[in-house]
Parts: sequence; C-alpha cells; structure tokens
Amino acid sequence: MAPNHSPRFLAISQDAKKKVRETSVFDVKSRLDKGEKLLLIDVREESEFAKDHIPGAIHLSKGVIERDIESAVPNLSTEIILYCGGGFRSALSAENLARMGYSNVISMDGGVRAWRENGFPLKSH
Repeated sequence: MAPNHSPRFLAISQDAKKKVRETSVFDVKSRLDKGEKLLLIDVREESEFAKDHIPGAIHLSKGVIERDIESAVPNLSTEIILYCGGGFRSALSAENLARMGYSNVISMDGGVRAWRENGFPLKSH
C-alpha cells in the first residue's frame, strides 16, 4: 500500500513527472531479461536499500545523488534509470540530474513497490 504523501510533496512530484522521461517496471524487467546491462540507481534511503533492491542496482540516495553523481557517472549521456519506493523521489531526482546536464535519465514509475507487487526478483543487502 502506498504511503500517504503530503499534498505539497505530491504537487512537486507530479510536476517533476511531467518534465522527465518515465519507464515502467515491465519495460525494465524485459530489458534485464534480454541481458541488457542497465545502470539502475536506487534513490531510497540506505535502510530501504538494505531491506531489498533490484539486483544489480547501485545506491545513491536522493539526499546525496546530486552531490555524488558526477563521480559515479561522469558521462552525461549515459542512460540512467532511477527508482525509489513509488516513483515520486526518482522523478524529483531525475529532474535535478537533467538540470545538471544528464541527458538520458529515466524515472521508473511505480518504483520498487510495483516491482515487488509483480513478483519480480529482489535482493537484500
């Protein structure tokens, strides 16, 4: 069940979702199943990532991604797929990375919650 988000958070998240590219959990799973090497970045908090995450994902929480992204991903044209719990924090992070010059950032709509609900594999720390 999705958490109850505050109206202002939902407003800025919905605004960000209008400005960024999004993908679905089904598209990401299909691409992984085909053997594509995707750069998946989990922007949730460390405790959320430790509980479970998509296999192969790296962790750069929303709190530090703008600070640390250039070291982790120096090429501004690299495809980056961001995800969070439900697709709101990843949309906000994607918007900021685009503002920083990253041209191929995608937010995974539905986040790890939709991934889990569809029975897709997760890894714990």
